[in-house]
Parts: sequence; structure tokens; C-alpha cells
Amino acid sequence: MTDQEPQLVAAGIRARIDTEKPHSARFWNYFVGGKDHYEVDREIGDHIKTIFPGLVDVARTSRQFLGRAVRHLAGEEGVRQFLDIGTGLPTADNTHEVAQRTAPDARVVYVDNDPLVLAHARALLTSTPEGDTAYIDADLYEPEAILEAAARTLDLSRPVALMILNTLGHVADHGRALDLVGRLMSGLPSGSYLVISDSTATSEGMIAASKAYNASGAVPYHVRDVAEIAAFFDGLDPVEPGVVQVTQWRPDSAGSVVDAYCGVGRKP
Repeated sequence: MTDQEPQLVAAGIRARIDTEKPHSARFWNYFVGGKDHYEVDREIGDHIKTIFPGLVDVARTSRQFLGRAVRHLAGEEGVRQFLDIGTGLPTADNTHEVAQRTAPDARVVYVDNDPLVLAHARALLTSTPEGDTAYIDADLYEPEAILEAAARTLDLSRPVALMILNTLGHVADHGRALDLVGRLMSGLPSGSYLVISDSTATSEGMIAASKAYNASGAVPYHVRDVAEIAAFFDGLDPVEPGVVQVTQWRPDSAGSVVDAYCGVGRKP
């Protein structure tokens, strides 16, 4: 790579950023207290807070679940490789930070195709000297391409934790979402794990918030029922306590009721 190529890549990324419509990564960043969002994201965020204030709790508790799941996998299960699809904007306690605090030699590959996420990831997602952190500019709809690119950093003959958090709602058709997850897991060996969390259509408030967000001009996000979330883990061995609200998965303390479910499953 020449000295000018990184600047050209950065310029190309900036040119892809659309500040006229809300974006899920920036919208979510606003809800978890981050700083990487635009006025259009804050406007729809504030509007949705008036419809369903509980979505703020969904965002924050879903992020907390990520930390508990990664700590468990890196600690008790001995996982040393993580493939995080739908990374979102970096905040505190990103996947690699949590994993490498437990296991400094952990390797983490992030996958997203949002240009703002890409720009921040390249600047902020660094690694311990013992481990490795990489970022792939790729699309969830191309699972084989994701696996091929991830193999440059991860050893896909060894267990990998596949993380897909608050991302699958962008896939409108549940059957297609199941297929994409299945194709990703088929490329990972026995002993790998699937980690999923997502907002769920478990209250009128969440359903109304989803409709308002989808009417904003943003790429639509579809909330599913709990049975549809559980279906992603068919054929896997569930890690206790199974598919539950994000606040109930191995909580550090008693959690609130939220419209978001999660699960962790092990590939036999």
C-alpha cells in the first residue's frame, strides 16, 4: 500500500456516509450514550423515546449481555476466536476488549458494511500484543465471503464464537435470516458457538417503536417474536439458561423486563 492509499480509502468511506437519513448504528449509538450520531439520528431517537422509552433500556441491556456472553465464552468455555457481525459503532467494552481482558491472546474479527462504522473501527479497534483484531467491510448477505475473509485472521479449524447482536432484524424474511445464520455456522467447526440478541415484538410499545423507525426513511428493522429468535438455535446445544430476555442471561444482578431476547448455543 502506498502512502496515499490509506487517505484515499478514508475519503471513499466518508463519501459513502449518508447524513440525510437515520442509520441503525448511529441511532443505537445515541441510545447507549455514545457520541457518533447526527441530528437526523437524534430526532428519530427522541421521537421514539416519546413512543416507547423502554427502547433505551433495550439498547443498554443488550450491550451488557454482550459483555457477559463474551466473558463466559472466553473464560469458562475457553473460546479464543470471535467473529462479530454487525459490529456497530465502537463504545465501551467492545467484543475484543472484553475477550482480551480475559484472554489476551484472543482473536476478534469485526464485520460491518456501514462506512461510519468502518472509519471508526479502523481508528479505534486495536488489539493486545498477544492477540489480534481485524475488521472486514462486508455484507451479512454474503456469508461465504465473510468466512473467507475472516480466515485471514481466524483459524476456522478451531472453535469460533459467532456474534450477531441486534442485526438480524435488517433481514425482513425470517427464512432468509435462518439460512444466512445456518450458512455461517456451517463454515465453523464443532465446538463453535452462536450468540444472538435482538429486539422482540413482545409489547405494543416495541411494535410501535419499530413502525416509527421504519417510517423514518432508515433501512427497516423488523422485530420478531421469541419463537423466531429461538429458531436460530435449532440443532445447537443451548448454553444455560437458554433463550431468555437479555437481562436474564447469567445476570450479575436482578434485571428489568425488556423487549429483547438472546441466547448462546454450542455447535455439536
